[in-house]
Amino acid sequence: MKRRTLIISILLHALMLIVVYIFQSMILPYMRLARLVPLLLPIAATGVAVYEGRYAGGITGLFAGILCDISFNKPVGVFTVLLTVTGLFIGAIADAVMMRGFVTYYLSCAFVLIVSAGVQMFPLVFLENISLGSLLITAIQQTLYSLILAFPIWFFVRALGKHTERTQSSGRPL
Repeated sequence: MKRRTLIISILLHALMLIVVYIFQSMILPYMRLARLVPLLLPIAATGVAVYEGRYAGGITGLFAGILCDISFNKPVGVFTVLLTVTGLFIGAIADAVMMRGFVTYYLSCAFVLIVSAGVQMFPLVFLENISLGSLLITAIQQTLYSLILAFPIWFFVRALGKHTERTQSSGRPL
């Protein structure tokens, strides 16, 4: 039974990441708001970390990071490392001291999106000499746009976390 539960949990997490990836890379680029495309994969990985802890957060962050790197057509591994580390970090804090709720999720998403914006800006500022001021404005706008879409994703990661919690406590899938 535990093996079946694990397989179902992995499939549900994979399905969520695939759906979020489709929205981030194939649908939302055609629905730009002020030339901005929101980041959804970091939000999904953060939500899993908040509701399911460091192991699920790290693994989900790894795969979300790979998809994020593919989505940006620059598979250099930056988002793979970033989302894996933030998934482990936020998940460890969630396991130890954070309350698992909407406010914690939202603040964690804001943190990850700000760090992601900084990672995106770094090469542009230092290698291409683009103005930090204009990049900061874009980063703030992208973060706010992404945080608006964090609300609908919250329903899915919370439900996924509750499903995982119930199956772990009962030992069988629902």
